[in-house]
Amino acid sequence: MTFSREFCDGRALEAAQAASNAKLDNVRDRELRSEAAWRAMSDRIRSIEEARTAREAARVAGESGSL
Repeated sequence: MTFSREFCDGRALEAAQAASNAKLDNVRDRELRSEAAWRAMSDRIRSIEEARTAREAARVAGESGSL
């Protein structure tokens, strides 16, 4: 299953809000861990998208240079 950055960012925001509303320490900690995990996934997706864009730009530059 693939996630979009927007989806991951949304889940991170929900987890952060749940953490701030939590009455119990263990629930707050769980939500903070969840937020961190969703943010890490979002960051990973962003870095993959950036690498893909850079590879595509390099490929296009290589093709136009060989004409």
